[in-house]
Amino acid sequence: MEPWILGLTGGIGSGKTAVLDRFASLGVHVVDADQAARWVVEPGRPALLQIAERFGSGILLTDGALDRKGLRERIFDNPADRQWLEQLLHPLIRAEIARHLALAESPYAIMASPLLIESGQYRQVNRVLVVDVPVSLQVARTVARDQVSEEQVRAILKAQASREARLQHADDVLVNDRDLSWLGAEVERLHRFYLTLRGGQV
Repeated sequence: MEPWILGLTGGIGSGKTAVLDRFASLGVHVVDADQAARWVVEPGRPALLQIAERFGSGILLTDGALDRKGLRERIFDNPADRQWLEQLLHPLIRAEIARHLALAESPYAIMASPLLIESGQYRQVNRVLVVDVPVSLQVARTVARDQVSEEQVRAILKAQASREARLQHADDVLVNDRDLSWLGAEVERLHRFYLTLRGGQV
C-alpha cells in the first residue's frame, strides 16, 4: 500500500527538528522541504546556472556554491527578482520533495516544511501536524540557538504564518513546551496512532 503523507510544520523555535528526529528514529521516512530547497541549487544543478545568469557570478561563493545570504539580500527589497526566483525554484522544490517521498517504505511519510501553510503545500498532504509552543518560548529558544536579538526573532515571527493560521489547518497539535523525554513519548503516542490510519484519516 502506498504511504500516506503527514505534513509537519511549526514556527521558528518550536522544535520541529527534534520532533522530526524522533519520528525518523522510529523508522518513518522524512523529507525536509528546506533540504529540498538546498538540493535544487547545488553546484551542477540547472537552477544554479540560471540564478548566476540573472544575478551575475558574484552570487556564487569561491567554491561555486550559491551565496544564499547574498541572494536573500538581493531579493529582499526587489519583488520582481523574488517572484522570478520563486517561479524558478518552487516547481523544482515540489518535484524534489515528490521524488524523495516516493522512496518511502514506511506506512506513512513526513513532509516537513516551515512554510507548509503559507506556501499552500498543506494541500499536498493527507494530514497536518503542527508543533506548537507559546510565543515567549519560541523567542527564548531562537535567541539562545541562533545568537540573534529578540527584535530579529519577532520580525521573523511576523513574516511567518500566525500560530492561529497554522492551528486552523492542524489535524493534530503537539505542544512542545517540556523536556525531550516527554517529547519522545508524545511522538511515540502519535506514531502508534498514525499506524492505525488509512490514508491519514480516522
